[in-house]
Amino acid sequence: MNLALVLHPSRPSAAQTAVRLVEEAATRGIIVSGSPADAARVNGLKPREPGTPVSGDVVVAVGGDGTVLEAARVARAAGLPVLGINAGTLGFLAEVEPARIGAALDALVASRYVVSDRMTLEVTLPDGTIVDGLNDVVVEKAISRQVVAVAVSIGGEHLVGYRADAVIVATPTGSTAYTFSAGGPLVDPDIEALLLTPVAPHTTFGRTIVFSPEVVLDVLVTSDRRARVNVDGQTYDELDPGQSIRVARGAIPARFVRFEPRIFAHTVKEKFRLPDA
Repeated sequence: MNLALVLHPSRPSAAQTAVRLVEEAATRGIIVSGSPADAARVNGLKPREPGTPVSGDVVVAVGGDGTVLEAARVARAAGLPVLGINAGTLGFLAEVEPARIGAALDALVASRYVVSDRMTLEVTLPDGTIVDGLNDVVVEKAISRQVVAVAVSIGGEHLVGYRADAVIVATPTGSTAYTFSAGGPLVDPDIEALLLTPVAPHTTFGRTIVFSPEVVLDVLVTSDRRARVNVDGQTYDELDPGQSIRVARGAIPARFVRFEPRIFAHTVKEKFRLPDA
């Protein structure tokens, strides 16, 4: 078995966890490869030649949710499932805590796992470039202390306008990220839907709207100020007044390795440390 590592770029705890992963993998005859930069931080990691496509059986992310998002992007491009090992804080997207690395590797070798699909997003930028995301797309103000005005439409029909710090279109997977911080609901990622949430809206209507996954949303900048487009936390473009983006369900789902039946309520309770009544 071969694993492709995606490592948090700077967190020492992630590098320490990756060292443990490589050591545990070696005792089971599993090869773990990674970038030359990661190989310099993790003893025993097999360096991948620069420019070489990622290959193997599973892409393993070691870090927080941001690292898992990057690994999911790499895994989708390679047609592989992703497994997250938590070296962050909440780690909503991580399946494995560091203490369970050995057990997780045993399950991989024995094929005692399932691969579950999660809905993704497809964002079309004004120049026609298509960007894929797993969590969310954010149209936000490009200049601090200003708001951005946007109009959201469906099938060419105007739905709602916002003056806000930002507008988020998220998947259920992304409902635990920026959308949640903006007051949106937590949604089981087994459900497919698009969540539209304004951030600090200067309007009377600021509730999240949940749409069918078949809906296609157009977000148009109506103010005289530029806006910035972020997908899964990375900036991809700036929008001039009058420009818009289109957001739809992605054609290729993200695939996650799971070892046990997943109950969303249990995950929420564990990650947020909710007390018993």
